[in-house]
Amino acid sequence: MIYFIVSFIVLICAFIFSMLGLGGALLYIPIFKWFGFDFKTVAIPTGLFLNGITALSSSIYYLKSKMVDIKGAIPMIITSFIGAPLGAYTTKFIPTSTLIILFAIGMSIAGIRMILSSSYAEPTSLMPFLKRAVITGSISFFIGFIAGLLGIGGGFLFVPMLIAVGYPTKIAAATTSFIVVFSSFSGFAGHVTEGHFDLRLLIFTTIAVIIGSQIGARVMKGKMKPLWIKRLFGFILIGVAIKLVSKILF
Repeated sequence: MIYFIVSFIVLICAFIFSMLGLGGALLYIPIFKWFGFDFKTVAIPTGLFLNGITALSSSIYYLKSKMVDIKGAIPMIITSFIGAPLGAYTTKFIPTSTLIILFAIGMSIAGIRMILSSSYAEPTSLMPFLKRAVITGSISFFIGFIAGLLGIGGGFLFVPMLIAVGYPTKIAAATTSFIVVFSSFSGFAGHVTEGHFDLRLLIFTTIAVIIGSQIGARVMKGKMKPLWIKRLFGFILIGVAIKLVSKILF
């Protein structure tokens, strides 16, 4: 029964996060922990895998809709793909409580940034490709490392970075979704080599993620306004971060 309950909640999360260009691990991982799954050996690797599945499912739709900047994404895919397994390997050297606190801090920073930037006007000019590739490629290595370390795809860092170099919010979200596929599966591979996953949980939640992300991608393309996307993203992240840290500190 617990697998069905968790899968339903994951389906709702996939619906929301696919609209944001994210994989959803920022919520999947706390959910797994709250339902009693081990944070390091089950929650993180499963969250990474589902992150990749959510992103893959929604990015297929975005690719068909021509919302993804494939050329601009390539430098970020390469460097984050390298950084993610290195971060995953580092996980075993850091205490679980420290990982949770770092995870919550990252969520809070991203959430606050997105809320504050929600009222900004949409970017009107994109930075030149070469300059953009150097900047985003360099930063993406560290995003990949953090993604592998904390069990996330890094979307909450990719989206603000892409907006900062001139991408409109919807294109940033769609392109991030495409990038996150690679960093997520690369990070998951780093955990699988250590034997970290629960096969039944993986199967049930994968089905839920595919359904939820397909619905979310369609809603984002047709009805979601950039301001709504940013604010929804921000408040969800801050709320979950507070809930997660409160279990450790209080």
